Amino acid sequence: MSEIPHNLISVRYLVDDVENAVAFYTGRLGFTVRSTFAPAFADVTRGNLRLLLSGPTSSAGRAMPDGAVPGPGGWNRIHLIVDDITAEVDRLRAVGLSFRNDIVTGPGGRQILLEDPSGNLVELFQPAA
Repeated sequence: MSEIPHNLISVRYLVDDVENAVAFYTGRLGFTVRSTFAPAFADVTRGNLRLLLSGPTSSAGRAMPDGAVPGPGGWNRIHLIVDDITAEVDRLRAVGLSFRNDIVTGPGGRQILLEDPSGNLVELFQPAA
């Protein structure tokens, strides 16, 4: 694997299936594969975001000293800005993807929480005009 450019921001997601996660992020959200060592690990990029996808056999999935095993899901998430959230949600629902909520509107814009195949969240956000 090549050196990681300093301008990339890296986020790690634990996933159940690395190949399925790569297909989701590249096929549905416009990421590009940077490297893959499936089934253990892959990383994908979108702009300056480097998303590390770590499967159960990766070092990130190893049990902690107290026996706790890291797993996917939770409420932490990456945040992707979209131009038209309604159209984006319609596009993703049409291919059977799952959301944790409906679009909500706040002072800064509109947002919704998309679930990846392992239950990790991706927040789609359309800034207020």
